[in-house]
Amino acid sequence: MRTCITEPPNEEGVSRLMEYVIVSGVLLLLMVVMIFTVNTVFMEGPANNLRYHAFVDIGNGVSTRIVDLYVIAPGNGTVATKFDIPDDVAGADYFVSAGMTGASQVIQVQGGGIQSKIAIAGIGATRGVTGNTTGAGWNMIHYDSSGV
Repeated sequence: MRTCITEPPNEEGVSRLMEYVIVSGVLLLLMVVMIFTVNTVFMEGPANNLRYHAFVDIGNGVSTRIVDLYVIAPGNGTVATKFDIPDDVAGADYFVSAGMTGASQVIQVQGGGIQSKIAIAGIGATRGVTGNTTGAGWNMIHYDSSGV
């Protein structure tokens, strides 16, 4: 009579496949989490920081141009000047407005959810400043001594 020898089942192939599936699933989950995190941390945050500082620079430039124009403005007459500001900041359009905010006059630059306000120094008590523009094309500051 022949004796039957039974070997224990070989599960090595199945355990390696399960290990591969589990490790791949965990790595895929980490990859999905990283995709959402990388966009916010490494792209949007620095772009918003760049926009804010660029808006401050643009506001300071416009404020300086306004003050310089009013310094050379005649008592009777008109003066107009054209100037250029960047067309976009970090790939997005923006809007520049000048006007009163409370008791002071400010240049407000805003776009893409970011906003900066810059006070117009030197002429706030003597001359009124109003108007708005965008970064597209040439911009103009017009002074008329009659107040029109």
